[in-house]
Amino acid sequence: MKEFGGKTVFLTGGSSGIGLATGKLLAAAGANVVIFARDEARLGSALEQIESRRVSAAQRFACRSLDVADHAVVSAVMAAAVESFGAPDLLINNAGRALPHYFEDVTFEQFDETMRVNLYGVWSTTAALVPHMRAGGVIVNVSSMAGFMGVFGLTDYCASKFAVVGFSEALRQELRPRGIAVSVLCPPDTDTPGLAHEDLTKPAETKAVSGGAKLMQPDAVAVEMLQGIGRGTFMIVPGGDGKFAHFMQRHAPAVVDVIMRRGIRKAQSQISGDRQSVREGH
Repeated sequence: MKEFGGKTVFLTGGSSGIGLATGKLLAAAGANVVIFARDEARLGSALEQIESRRVSAAQRFACRSLDVADHAVVSAVMAAAVESFGAPDLLINNAGRALPHYFEDVTFEQFDETMRVNLYGVWSTTAALVPHMRAGGVIVNVSSMAGFMGVFGLTDYCASKFAVVGFSEALRQELRPRGIAVSVLCPPDTDTPGLAHEDLTKPAETKAVSGGAKLMQPDAVAVEMLQGIGRGTFMIVPGGDGKFAHFMQRHAPAVVDVIMRRGIRKAQSQISGDRQSVREGH
């Protein structure tokens, strides 16, 4: 990963999970890393971990508190960051959230917040930084496997992540003549604090359709992302299970649908059986 040495990286959602793992790898590759996230306490801890991987005294590191859902704040914070650190050579839009629920339990307020964080956050950060970026720059927008296949219990999340893929495809076409590359990362379920939080509200059917895939570790996702950037890959899908799912969704979507329906029916049958046992006092 020598190509990242001396590069300046802006990384949203950099205080935990995939973002933190990526920041540490970039620091070890000699990059200057600026991370952004909402929680200042976690930001400070993450910055220490990232900075501990430095390989040169010349490297620069910083963190900034940022709510990507607030367009005005994003514009101001990114402008200040560019003034302090220069334009980023690599922008990674990693901030995101998921709150799984049955569609009828998803309020408009939840849908609105999901879109503002997952989609508007990507738009606002990119809009603030593209005017400053030069030829050779790279933008990576983090979507999800739920950005190319619909998943039970994730209606608002899928809507936002599908949109990130579409936005990235269109942006790639516009920025290519300027020498700025665009990639989109679509990781499978990854062992992060965010996933643990998702599991608190995740319907049984959602667990059933996603439970068969191997859980990836943040470090492994980060490695594949950086390798994909180095190769100039547009759609970066980490892990063997993820790549297979992407292939099947593109070439045999009916088969994927059958497999998902089987998992959903099995979970619903289990739920019905549990309810019947409760009614019968077992």
